Amino acid sequence: MPQFLSHFVDSTPGDPLRDRRPRQVHGALWSKVEPTPVSAPRMVAWSPEVAGMLGLDEATMRSAETTQVLAGNALWPGMVPYAANYGGHQFGHWAGQLGDGRAIVLGELVAPDGSRHELQLKGAGPTPYSRRADGRAVLRSSIREFLCSEAMHHLGVPTTRALSLVATGDSVIRDMFYDGNPQAEPGAIVCRVAPTFLRFGNFELCTSRDDLALLKLLADDTVKRFFPELGAPAKETYAAFYREVARRTAQLIAHWQAVGFVHGVMNTDNMSILGLTIDYGPYGWIDDFDPGWTPNTTDADQRRYRFGNQPTIGLWNIERLGIALMPLFEDDESLVTAGLLEYQRTFEQEATRRFAAKLGLSSVQSEEDVALINGCFAWLAAEETDMTLFFRGLAQVVTTETAPAELPQVVREAFYGEVPDSHVARGVEWLQAWWHRTRREDAPPAELARRMNAVNPKYVLRNWLAQQAIDAAHAGDDSEVHTLLDVMRRPFDEQPGRERFAAKRPDWARSKPGCSALSCSS
Repeated sequence: MPQFLSHFVDSTPGDPLRDRRPRQVHGALWSKVEPTPVSAPRMVAWSPEVAGMLGLDEATMRSAETTQVLAGNALWPGMVPYAANYGGHQFGHWAGQLGDGRAIVLGELVAPDGSRHELQLKGAGPTPYSRRADGRAVLRSSIREFLCSEAMHHLGVPTTRALSLVATGDSVIRDMFYDGNPQAEPGAIVCRVAPTFLRFGNFELCTSRDDLALLKLLADDTVKRFFPELGAPAKETYAAFYREVARRTAQLIAHWQAVGFVHGVMNTDNMSILGLTIDYGPYGWIDDFDPGWTPNTTDADQRRYRFGNQPTIGLWNIERLGIALMPLFEDDESLVTAGLLEYQRTFEQEATRRFAAKLGLSSVQSEEDVALINGCFAWLAAEETDMTLFFRGLAQVVTTETAPAELPQVVREAFYGEVPDSHVARGVEWLQAWWHRTRREDAPPAELARRMNAVNPKYVLRNWLAQQAIDAAHAGDDSEVHTLLDVMRRPFDEQPGRERFAAKRPDWARSKPGCSALSCSS
């Protein structure tokens, strides 16, 4: 039987009330609430890697008791369920108290190596923070979160993990595109796993209410548990904590950019204090390299959270966190400035390093190198060109004995249609400059190709692949979920026989709901 602790509940103040009635909760960081049982839970899929990390063997994961626990119908000894209380800026505006409206932390599991991991059920029923919602989640969004959590991990991107996906047997009513056409959809619950689910918004809510004692208590507990190397509580410790969050956030978003991931809802309540990718909603993977693309229909007009704007939004969010921490900084604005500079410095360094590696370069050594990288971006954005296929294909080009005299077939195959001859000519010119630059590296072309294939994935969780798995699951076939989970475990490997999962977006997916655009409805 797994061992559970309840440090957060034991160490911080909570809501004295125990009912699920929607309300404003003051002076508390959480509300105790148990999951609402479901009628017919069924384990759809689970992650062997996460289960192994937690010390849960196959027999445990396949047991009926585990399914009941991961559906919210039962608790293991030591679990003390709660919903967290936090606020946030949503689409640039302060939204006040938000909180876990459908997510319930079961407890902190102690893994075999002594590490602690919070297990959280998303879609487990109403909490005091549900407002007018039902606290449930639908199968389509749950499949997307389950698969993407694990796909991102295997790409090396910091992320919350997903232990399990359970179908509830109950229907959930959702208006998928908020167009007045609600429909009944199958419900599901994902068990999410992370050291903590604390967000920027946890700190923001305390400051917004002038509850500075609660802000300090939260900051002290967070530093003690997750940043102990920073030392005892003090002004400089809080400043170091802020700079570290800024650094981790910058590294995270640079990694998103490098693999073509678009979060879709970078509100401050969706920003992890540990620099993890958190809250997979209307996310997307860019197919053609389009800095202006967003998968979120709610953001279709403003495009605040578009692919090319994610680094800027990360900085804006870090500034919001700095403002929230200002009382701990004793109103020293220079400490916020230092955090913003840390974010900018780290992002520039990390993004440059990652995109250089994607091109087979060990470092960026000159302004010519910077121009080479920027020229690549400009060329990719000028015509619809598949980002993943283009960068993966460069490993074949780097090994040619001479610089390309014409556009290689592997690059042509990344286009989403016919392109002008002038564009092809510019591509050949860029490839020649890049090929000659790779010859100044200290490794032979075959080694450069190996390095490039180690950072340029062949397989990413494209929206249309996830939608195919969702459609199959709605028809009663879970096999595509299992297959996709297995493919995404080895995103950098060739995986013979699975080439269809590396194909560019088919024409039918260009406008199909769930492939081209998604809403926050889940």
